[in-house]
Amino acid sequence: MAMTIKELREKRKKAWDTARDFLDSKRNANGVLSEEDSKTYDAMEQTIVDLGKEIQRLERQAEIEAEMNKATSTPVLGKPATLNVTEKTGTASDTYKKAFWNSVRNRNWIDVHNDLQVGTDAEGGYLVPDEFERQLVEGLQEENIFLTLATVIQTASGDRKIPVVTSKGEAAWMDEEASYTLSDDAFGQASLSAYKVGTAIKISEELLNDAAFDLPAYITKEFARRIGAKEEEAFLVGDGKGKPTGIFNATGGAENGATTSTANITFDDVFELFYSVKSPYRKKGVWVLNDATVKALRKLKDTTGNYIWSPSVQAGTPDLILNRPYYTSSYAPIAKAGAKCMAFGDFSYYWIGDRQGRSFKRLNELFAMTGQVGFLASQRVDGKLILSEAVKTLTIKNG
Repeated sequence: MAMTIKELREKRKKAWDTARDFLDSKRNANGVLSEEDSKTYDAMEQTIVDLGKEIQRLERQAEIEAEMNKATSTPVLGKPATLNVTEKTGTASDTYKKAFWNSVRNRNWIDVHNDLQVGTDAEGGYLVPDEFERQLVEGLQEENIFLTLATVIQTASGDRKIPVVTSKGEAAWMDEEASYTLSDDAFGQASLSAYKVGTAIKISEELLNDAAFDLPAYITKEFARRIGAKEEEAFLVGDGKGKPTGIFNATGGAENGATTSTANITFDDVFELFYSVKSPYRKKGVWVLNDATVKALRKLKDTTGNYIWSPSVQAGTPDLILNRPYYTSSYAPIAKAGAKCMAFGDFSYYWIGDRQGRSFKRLNELFAMTGQVGFLASQRVDGKLILSEAVKTLTIKNG
């Protein structure tokens, strides 16, 4: 049976003690060993060396075995981690989303009511789930051209105060050692409120209880169509009384950049409007006008009878007016005497305050006699041009 390292160490120690005692006892008067004793001692010393080699061999063997016995992978000692995953809460949670649509379909009302407490508004409605709100916003952008042109500010409550530069300071030429002339920017303030816009949607009970009916998609489409159209109208021609102030409104809207020389619009008038806008705003400028005005511009001809405005012939390239894109809206004023018929400039200076939290409210009794269920959908929004020189309008001459 093979000896252990400990046993070999003990044996080597005993062998060394024996060899040392032998050496001390066998030395003669001159301190040396006889030839025979020297051979005996050499044999004893060789035994000690051999034991040492065996000990080293077993130690290396133990190290190798320990290395080979190590695990090839690190064991999982704790619970698996979920990296960069934040649990959704409030109106973003899956529980709220499920409860919201169950409430719309009037399923498990008691459980639903408890889950929806987190999303109630002051008027008894329920805030739509975050995911559905994003779909509504996307739908509104498709229906309302202005949301893609303006600057939209998300607000959580009430009025939003916006600091505005009303006049800018300037440099001045000066003599050597002369005093500097103070020329400060002047600041004003614009305020965005939260005007309420809403609509009532009716859905039959049969559709509501039909699992195949895509209720979220239908509500998204109807909400976007109705609310989006009303918002676009206000952003263009709203008078600011209980609604946003429109670009074409006489008070608070865009400044008039040019007036036509006759009762009919010409491309000379379009040039006048274009260059009435300062260069920095022209770089990002776009046109907004009615389809009827576009048609009138399309019909304009030069002295040789050729159309002045040629449509784009390159696929994927939109038609441009003076190399700037244009957008049409049925709510933009038509070209008639005294009316502002088109606007040009940088519409990013039209700011829209979008108060977060669209809400829905179910009406169970109002349309019960006709087998329908009503839903009230609403949101709060405001908009106004915060820098009047950024956008200018063209007015048709009176008479």
